[in-house]
Amino acid sequence: MSHTLPPIAGHEAEILDLMGQNRPLVLPKCTADLERMRSGFACALHMHQPTIPAGASGELISHLQYMQEHPGEGDNHNAEPFAQCYRRLADIIPRLIEEGCDPRIMLDYSGNLLWGFAQMGRQDILDALRKLACDPALQPHVEWLGTFWSHAVAPSTPIPDLKLQILAWQQHFAALFGDEALQRVRGFSPPEMHLPNHPDTLHAFVKALLDCGYRWLLVQEHSVENLDGSPLGDDQRFIPNQLVARSSSGDSLSITVLIKTQGSDTKLVGQMQPCYEAMGRGPQRLGDTTIPSIVAQIADGENGGVMMNEFPQAFIQAHQRMAAQGDGGTVALNGSEYLALLEQAGVSSDAFPRIQAVQQQRLWQQLGVSEPNPQPPATAAAVDAAIAAIQASDSSFSMAGASWTNNLSWVDGYANVLEPMNQLSARFHQRFDPLVEADPAVTRTEPYQQALLHVLLLETSCFRYWGQGAWTDYAAEIHRRGMALLEG
Repeated sequence: MSHTLPPIAGHEAEILDLMGQNRPLVLPKCTADLERMRSGFACALHMHQPTIPAGASGELISHLQYMQEHPGEGDNHNAEPFAQCYRRLADIIPRLIEEGCDPRIMLDYSGNLLWGFAQMGRQDILDALRKLACDPALQPHVEWLGTFWSHAVAPSTPIPDLKLQILAWQQHFAALFGDEALQRVRGFSPPEMHLPNHPDTLHAFVKALLDCGYRWLLVQEHSVENLDGSPLGDDQRFIPNQLVARSSSGDSLSITVLIKTQGSDTKLVGQMQPCYEAMGRGPQRLGDTTIPSIVAQIADGENGGVMMNEFPQAFIQAHQRMAAQGDGGTVALNGSEYLALLEQAGVSSDAFPRIQAVQQQRLWQQLGVSEPNPQPPATAAAVDAAIAAIQASDSSFSMAGASWTNNLSWVDGYANVLEPMNQLSARFHQRFDPLVEADPAVTRTEPYQQALLHVLLLETSCFRYWGQGAWTDYAAEIHRRGMALLEG
């Protein structure tokens, strides 16, 4: 068993340089014909297990390891079936290729989970993932998506830590699978599909993504709106959009987004709904050209009976059906592949509809901001006052972001996690930011990396998902250890 630190820091400059090279999106051996294509479907699997202070001596371990060591608790008997879910695509994809199919899958693995495999000595899983990340024969078929290292939810993550979470994941992925594999990771999957809608948080999030080389983002349809405040149109959900992020001071950035339709339901991918919906959709007019529609979905890759038991056969059958149909009208695609095809055909992101985070139009109206004069007052205080004014008359108005599970809040009732989380983050930056500014090599030291690990871990969404009790106790212990490291 390994209890060493995960590779989450120390190579920030190299990663930023590697990912900052503004190359066209990679299109390895794409077989799709854009002119024949009516529609495509893009499926992603999200994989995660949190890190918890629950080892035999209280050490940090993967929840997967805890499940394995405590099989009598709850659903913990699923530990090994989950482990097989994490590796099985390395068997399924080559099998489909050998049959003459042309499968596609996007994969999103949290840093916690990747570290957990190493801690548990599960080389079988890491070898399978290396094949999926590095085998040239599989590169046209498998796209890895970036994410936050420890499954933080962006709206309530301290703004200075958004980039740290992104960079930690990139460094870990590169350490496992190499720089070349990381350079192909250009799409980003936010945990819980949770998109900030506070202007300054969203702007910081998009800036961090762009700084770290990401070209597109997967978003939940209910977390965005058109610039006039209207919901996305039915057809609009099935083409790329351009997410505009304006800060309180009026700075504006944008990033291409693909829309995940509907809410959190593993059956959507588990039973291959995207494939069958795509078969009923056709091309759409976009400016001076016509582009195929894209149906994008993401689901937990291991959680629940549908994903553990039904998904593999449904995935295989859908791709066998595509191969048998053989007309190229509806095809499996990965996100970067679809966008690269459009890019090669001369379709610019300028042609994509412009959208913003949900509820922002009400905020701009309160501030007296409108197109074509989009600059809001240049103070964060004015934005905060406008938010407070709207909330005073409408308790449903929220700037806490939106996700694929809007019946749950990652904020309400969790002050006992959020306040320590913000305290630990602030103390970390107070201690280390001046040191790193003076000498960037500080990020290679063990004190920095130990402290950073605890900051990232405390931001894991799971400590604010399962309610008060054992999970909030885990958060309190991580906070205690993190503060001890910083005060030591």
